[in-house]
Amino acid sequence: MDRIHFVDNARAAWKFRQSYALAKIGRPTDRVDWSMSVTAVNAYSSAIESKVVFPAGILQPPFFDPDADDAANYAAIGAVIGHEMGHQFDDTGSKFDDTGRLRNWWTEQDRKNFETRAGCVANQFDTIDVGGGQHHNGRQVLGEALGDLGGLETAYRAWKTSLAGRPAPELDGYTGDQRFFIAYARVWGTQMRAEAERQQIATNNHPLAKWRANATLMNMPEFQAAFQCQPDDPMARPAAQRCAVW
Repeated sequence: MDRIHFVDNARAAWKFRQSYALAKIGRPTDRVDWSMSVTAVNAYSSAIESKVVFPAGILQPPFFDPDADDAANYAAIGAVIGHEMGHQFDDTGSKFDDTGRLRNWWTEQDRKNFETRAGCVANQFDTIDVGGGQHHNGRQVLGEALGDLGGLETAYRAWKTSLAGRPAPELDGYTGDQRFFIAYARVWGTQMRAEAERQQIATNNHPLAKWRANATLMNMPEFQAAFQCQPDDPMARPAAQRCAVW
């Protein structure tokens, strides 16, 4: 490895990774081994290993800022933590037990209730026009959409609990609730070419970033109250159509 030959370095890194993976065959599962680098701005959940991982790389703005107020950090990194924890109980993770075995450990009624709530989210993404008449496949993006909604719901409740009944301060002209939801939306600020969006819709289990923000927030009455949305506003999903996971 050196600083000059990029192709040789890339090939050497690939060979090392392959050898590292092959060496695991026949050995006990290492539950502290990560599937991404510590510098990655990302996180993941593994149902078969019964764990969630948050690399140090994600602990920076816009996900976490030690100088930001609690509302922003709960909405950003808190929602990510809730999202990954939620994967352990989503349409896939819920089918694995605490040891990572494929086993149904839910009651029939719990499963039925979950499928009803999950179906609401799938239908929402089936019907939203994401631009140019395109629609997500609700079942394809269901796990990630459930993670987003459940994660944000959980983060919001956790933030409110942390206030211990005290009102959140108003900062820069925004209420605590407004800052919470703005911080969540800011996490998903991105730009994509139209071709990349079409490819993601067709092949990826993650919704487009815009709709990871908007579709999730449409389901939260707290968001609509914070920004005084009117019943006919685009972000005001009718109460009868709102989805809730937990």
